[in-house]
Amino acid sequence: MQTYKPPVDDMLFQLDAFGYGRVAELEAFDAYDRDTIEALIRQAAAFGAEMSATNKAGDTEGVKWEPETGAITTATGFKETYLKMKEAGFIGLCSAEEYGGGGAPSTLGTFVTEIWTAANKSLSMCPGLTAGLVEALTAYGTDEQKQTFLPKLISGEWAGTMCLTEPQCGTDLGLCRTKAVPFGDHFKLTGTKIWITFGEHDLTDNIVHLVLGRLPDAPEGIKGISTFLVPKVTLEGKRNPVKCTGVEHKMGIHGSPTCVIDMEDAEGWLVGEPHRGMRTMFVMMNEARLLVGVEGISLADVAYQQALSFAKDRRQSRSLDPAKQDKDQPADNILVHPDVRRMLLNVKSTVEGMRGVATYISLNIDLAHKSPDEKVREKADDIVALLTPIVKGFNTEKGFQNISDAMQVCGGSGYTTDWNIEQYMRDSRIAMIYEGTNHIQALDLVGRKLPRHGGRLVKNFQAEVMALFAACQGKEELAEFLEPTQKIFGALTEVTMDLGGRALAAAEQAGAGATNYLNLFGYATLAFSWLMQCKYALENDSAMTKTKLKTARYYFAQVLPEAYGLIPKIKAGKDTMMDFDVSEL
Repeated sequence: MQTYKPPVDDMLFQLDAFGYGRVAELEAFDAYDRDTIEALIRQAAAFGAEMSATNKAGDTEGVKWEPETGAITTATGFKETYLKMKEAGFIGLCSAEEYGGGGAPSTLGTFVTEIWTAANKSLSMCPGLTAGLVEALTAYGTDEQKQTFLPKLISGEWAGTMCLTEPQCGTDLGLCRTKAVPFGDHFKLTGTKIWITFGEHDLTDNIVHLVLGRLPDAPEGIKGISTFLVPKVTLEGKRNPVKCTGVEHKMGIHGSPTCVIDMEDAEGWLVGEPHRGMRTMFVMMNEARLLVGVEGISLADVAYQQALSFAKDRRQSRSLDPAKQDKDQPADNILVHPDVRRMLLNVKSTVEGMRGVATYISLNIDLAHKSPDEKVREKADDIVALLTPIVKGFNTEKGFQNISDAMQVCGGSGYTTDWNIEQYMRDSRIAMIYEGTNHIQALDLVGRKLPRHGGRLVKNFQAEVMALFAACQGKEELAEFLEPTQKIFGALTEVTMDLGGRALAAAEQAGAGATNYLNLFGYATLAFSWLMQCKYALENDSAMTKTKLKTARYYFAQVLPEAYGLIPKIKAGKDTMMDFDVSEL
């Protein structure tokens, strides 16, 4: 059973709370005023409700692979739904108008991604990867490459993939062995890539792979990586020697083909400069990391909806408060039990907080790309860079736990296939692994983002936080939300300085504390999100105001205190981990 109602009202609330007007006033988005964005979100929501009907088939049927040809057939309804998505113009909605895209803000794309991921995560991954390839090609492709590939990718006529991993290398891409040999005006690529999402499928006639490879004169390690466009079908219409030679049998996302891709002298084109391919790949990967963070919101939200639906009907035991007992029934509805409320509100309060952070980052992406003010662009870009690992890491960790809470609400029923929650748990687990494991995100935050530009990224985000504090200061009705937010950011600042000092003395100190630090930062960022939402709710009274404030109170009283338990773990350092001899593990 899948019941999913896209959270349109909360999306519109977040849009206003975080100041979409700053984006709408930009000349680049003059066609996307607030009313237009609302209409498009509602249109995407209607399509998402239809799309959710294909989710169960994807999980139970999986994909069918033909070993002789390498062809893959997707589950019932996938191709038809993809074609409707394509015909509606959703795939290239946020891409450049110059190449046939809609030119819409990334903020809209984030909401559409959330809806589609909740409806059918497996299917949503195909257009998501294509969007990432479009971004990478837009940033580093030649004019000829853009004219050749972008219109067909943006329209959805062709699909895109990201080919990084090989049997001997995952996180450490410097170990990549795929060879790229010059051949006339292009290159011949030979190698094997594994875990390639939608590396082969029947949704489009052509698939364009963005492939990491090495030129003959490449230096060792990550500095010897180049990036190439390798289509399944060449521009002359011939079948390129790119073949799916196997599919992975996975814990979840069964409807998404995860492929082994073999290339044998496959025709490809260099993207960007030789040996500097990681710049190109990271454009696509950073796009993917934000979308993966949204997955933590999407699947937790649809799991919450199903758990709430179950809880409204389920009767078990008696309320601990005699006044709430239903004397006409042999048992009370489980919503009278505090622990059921605890689990549901854990999900609700963190999902709405994370949705706020995702909205905030998306608005900054739009400002970073389109603002005419260089200082605004720089500040927005810094905020996006700083918060990307937090959104990817914290959202996926918390999202998985949220799905577990939703399952617990349903008891044994949640563990069965009668309710889709067990599927969401399986589908969501990969999000903590792919696009850089969450510990890699933590190392990126501590080792790269905090010190970058002399700490400028942190300072720019702190400026936003302090501006919000100043705007809330003296407003009695906001004091209960302002004070705990100030406290957690004060603690975060102290821990940041302490960890930074110890990491200078021993790099392993950063590695030991990084994951807990990222999660501490995540809790603080959600506090920032909730304070922003509370301020807006109190200044713009609506039907949502009372519930928003209640949900925020729950977050600050019952969830945020978890953050303080991370601080002694971070300060404990590396010794209790690294003092073990290998033989003692």
